[in-house]
Amino acid sequence: MGVPTSSIASAQKTAAAPPNGAGAAAILAAGTGAFLLAVFAIAGDKVASLKSFFTFSNPTGPLSGVTTCTVVGWLIAWAVFHGLWRRRDVAIRPVAIAAVVLLILSLLLTFPPIVDLF
Repeated sequence: MGVPTSSIASAQKTAAAPPNGAGAAAILAAGTGAFLLAVFAIAGDKVASLKSFFTFSNPTGPLSGVTTCTVVGWLIAWAVFHGLWRRRDVAIRPVAIAAVVLLILSLLLTFPPIVDLF
């Protein structure tokens, strides 16, 4: 004999979905990382002291430090958001909207007409 259908249905109803905070943290950290890349790239190009700071490898120039600092910033953002939200249910819609806005801003900040405004 198998398990009665009614007990399977009740078990599925009582099983709670895991919190979505870890996923929300990853989504927002990705948007934050993209935005950091754009900001660090502009800063590395426009500010002489930051250009030398971001030059981790002379053949590559400031791009080596820009990308390295971006990855570090992304990991820090992910760790902070994950630490805050890992056991919570977070409203995904505002998190996704914030991530998309950060992504759009980062894309806009990489186009030369916009970069030249700074």
